[in-house]
Amino acid sequence: MASLYAAPLTGIRRSKCENRVIDHDREGCDACSLSASPAGCKGAATSHPKPAIGIRHPWHTGGVQAGLETLSSRLAAVRERIARACDRAKRDPAGVLLLAVTKVFPATAIQEAYGLGLREFGENYVKEFEGKAPLVAELGGARFHLIGHLQSNKSRKAAELFDTIQTVDSPRLAARLEEAARECGAGKTLDAMLEVKLSPEQSKSGAAPEELPELIAAVRQCPHLRLLGLMTMPPWSEDAEASRPYFRQLRELAGRLELAGLSMGMSHDVETAIEEGSTCVRVGTALFGKRVKRDNGPV
Repeated sequence: MASLYAAPLTGIRRSKCENRVIDHDREGCDACSLSASPAGCKGAATSHPKPAIGIRHPWHTGGVQAGLETLSSRLAAVRERIARACDRAKRDPAGVLLLAVTKVFPATAIQEAYGLGLREFGENYVKEFEGKAPLVAELGGARFHLIGHLQSNKSRKAAELFDTIQTVDSPRLAARLEEAARECGAGKTLDAMLEVKLSPEQSKSGAAPEELPELIAAVRQCPHLRLLGLMTMPPWSEDAEASRPYFRQLRELAGRLELAGLSMGMSHDVETAIEEGSTCVRVGTALFGKRVKRDNGPV
């Protein structure tokens, strides 16, 4: 079974890293990928560039070894959940990719996950991963997926940094990615998934189901893009069963459109997604713990 991981804290509101006290104005922190603040913090809490959220995790509170031990046990638990769900659905676990999502986690999390055998990593923000990329560039065989909304003006940098773009949602974006991948040279080909908006929530991105035939045709006209399938994000609910109608709808859409890949399911609804045919589950919290706002609690 394939697996995954990702992401550091770039530009968060923070005056020191627990690994060592640093002068962000001059150096930043290699362990956390905290970028230098243009204003400088010099030990004071100043407003660094967005995102202004951080995360409490063992790489900052208990050291790398504590993080590794926690990750190892959590990874085993997630793999067991996937195996049990596949057994119920009479599926081969090898057909489900575990994509480890680590937005706002440090590059050391990626490195330790890599050491545990994970090779596929999910990131939400182009700018955030740009700061981490140099620290994980030597991880042979590691692949990085963009799973957050992509603005077309960031397509060039995204094509440079990522192997897979899971959030293609318009012919215009597909064309921009095609141009960017071509300019990368060296035979660069981007794997692409089409993000589908099945939720009525305005905050959700994606193409409407009726727009998919045109979008598929546009992507297939791009020689530097390889279409894998569909991706969606249902409305949040603590009840995993609430996601099932959305997952089922995506599976049925993919069947009609003759697409094999289905990226759906997160930490709380992995089993439901697998039962409905997911080929890629995007897991963050179950591996790394809950993300928290510095001042306002969990997010």
